[in-house]
Amino acid sequence: MLQFNWRYVFEYFPKIVAFLPTTLLIVAVAAVFGVLIGALFAIARIEQIPVLREIAAVSVSFIRGTPIFIQLFVVYYGLPMLLLPLGIDVVRQSKLFFVLVAYAFNVGGFASEMIRGAVLAVPKNQWDAAYSIGLNKLEAYVRVIIPQSVVIAIPATGALLTSALSDTALASAMGVVDALERARILGNHSMHKLEAYIDVAVIFVVLSFLFERFFKNLEKKYAKK
Repeated sequence: MLQFNWRYVFEYFPKIVAFLPTTLLIVAVAAVFGVLIGALFAIARIEQIPVLREIAAVSVSFIRGTPIFIQLFVVYYGLPMLLLPLGIDVVRQSKLFFVLVAYAFNVGGFASEMIRGAVLAVPKNQWDAAYSIGLNKLEAYVRVIIPQSVVIAIPATGALLTSALSDTALASAMGVVDALERARILGNHSMHKLEAYIDVAVIFVVLSFLFERFFKNLEKKYAKK
């Protein structure tokens, strides 16, 4: 068994960090499109929109009830079959494309419940106040309900995206070369795997800390208003 060598820890660190943009891209895309998907699902269920609410309920149940690892392969093998009858061929898309889609829907499923809870947490008198000044339902959502819901959802959003950051490690299972996969390759090449994984652990801990601090500061900022 090879002895632990700090030289590899320092040597591997910049090589692993160089692939960090892929990890951050997955989180960024998942955050943006996940929130949009989550908002669509949440509104469909709150407003009881026919058909869409059933689709949302089944989708959220599947996403929340299955591991992201399974969802990755369902999207990878299922999405081309679903889109091909519509004349859309995504078979030749890179594996990163399927990873981005899977993570967007994964975050969307959890964001849906978070957003729904935040909207329902806004006091009913806020709706009454919006209607009393002549706003219709859409205007009430945009100008009154959503701004308050965003503030309510900040802590949960921070926790969700921090969790999504950790989950990106599973993207390597699809062959996407992110920070973790690069560490695995380096470790296998030299047989000093522990040193490489220590680098990844440090990177994820630091990023998670920065995420948490950002959302805590954001929460404090809006709590003062």
